Amino acid sequence: MPVTMDTKDLAFQQPKAGAPKDYRTPILVRLWKEAFGYLLLLPALAIILGLNLYPTVYGIFTSFTDQSLLDPNHFNLVGLANYFKLFADPIFRLSFLHSIELTASAVLLQVLFGLILAHLLIQRVPGIQIFRSLAMVSWVLPIITAVVIFRFFTLPNYGFFNLLLTKVGLSQWTRNWFGDENFAFLLVLIMHLWRNIPFYAIAFMAAMQAIPQDLYEAARIDGATRWHRFIFVTLPNLRYIILVMVVLHVTFTFNNFDFVYLSTGGGPVNATEVLPTYIYKQAWSGYALGYASAGGVVMLVVLVILVMICRRVIGGYETQ
Repeated sequence: MPVTMDTKDLAFQQPKAGAPKDYRTPILVRLWKEAFGYLLLLPALAIILGLNLYPTVYGIFTSFTDQSLLDPNHFNLVGLANYFKLFADPIFRLSFLHSIELTASAVLLQVLFGLILAHLLIQRVPGIQIFRSLAMVSWVLPIITAVVIFRFFTLPNYGFFNLLLTKVGLSQWTRNWFGDENFAFLLVLIMHLWRNIPFYAIAFMAAMQAIPQDLYEAARIDGATRWHRFIFVTLPNLRYIILVMVVLHVTFTFNNFDFVYLSTGGGPVNATEVLPTYIYKQAWSGYALGYASAGGVVMLVVLVILVMICRRVIGGYETQ
C-alpha cells in the first residue's frame, strides 16, 4: 500500500531558506582556529622573551657567582656573598639613598609644577597654541643635548650663570657648578625637572580639557572659589592620570643612567652617585660582573615593589 505524506509534513522536514546549517566541526579544526591567533603572536613573544626574560634570568643567576669580565667563561657559585658585600659597601648605601632622594623629589616636583604649567596652558588667550608647542621643546630634545646645554651654562669661566653673577656683582658665587659637591646633585634634579615638566603639563592639560564644564558651573553657582574648584573638581578628575604619570616616572627616574653619567659621572666625591652609575662602574670598571649583577637584582626588586604599590593604588581607584 503506497505511503502518502501531507505537504505540511514535507514543508516541516525541509530546511527553510537562510536557516543556519548544523555542521559538527572536527576538534582539530576548532583547535587550529583558536590557536591561530596565538601562533601569530609567537614571533613577537619570542623576541620579547629573548630580549627581556633571558637576560633577567641570567642576570639573577650571575649574581650568585664570582664571574668577572676578565675571564667570563670561568666562575664559581658563591651563594649570597655578593649581596652581603653589597649591603656592607657604604658607597652602595649612599647610591641607594641618592636614588631614592632623586626619585621622590623629582616626581613630586614634576607633578606640582606640571599642574601649574597645565593650568597656565589651558587658558584661552591669544597665541596660547605657540606656547603649548614651545613647552614641549625641552622634552623632545635628546638627553645628551640637555646635558650639554646645562654644562655650557655652568662653565667655570665662560658659563652663562657665572658671567651673570659677575655682572651683578656676585662674583664670589661663581664656581664650577657640576664640580661642587654642594650643587651637583641639585643640578641633576633641575635637569630632570627641566626635561619632564612639559610632558606632565601636556598630559594634565589633556585630562583637564576632558572634565565637563558643567561641574565648574555648578561649583561656581554654589559659591566655590577658584582654589576650591581646583581642589574639589579638577584634582579628583586628575587622580588617575597623576597616578599613571607617577608610575611611569618613578620607574624612569629610579632607573635613569644618562643624566648622572653624562653630567658628573657620579662625582664629585660620589655626591651624585646613583644605583645605575654605581652598578655600571662595578661591571665595566671593576670587572666584577657577579657583584654588579647583585646590584641589578636589588634594583629590580625595588622597582617591582614600587610598581606593585602604584598598581595597587590605581586598582583601588578604578574599583571606586
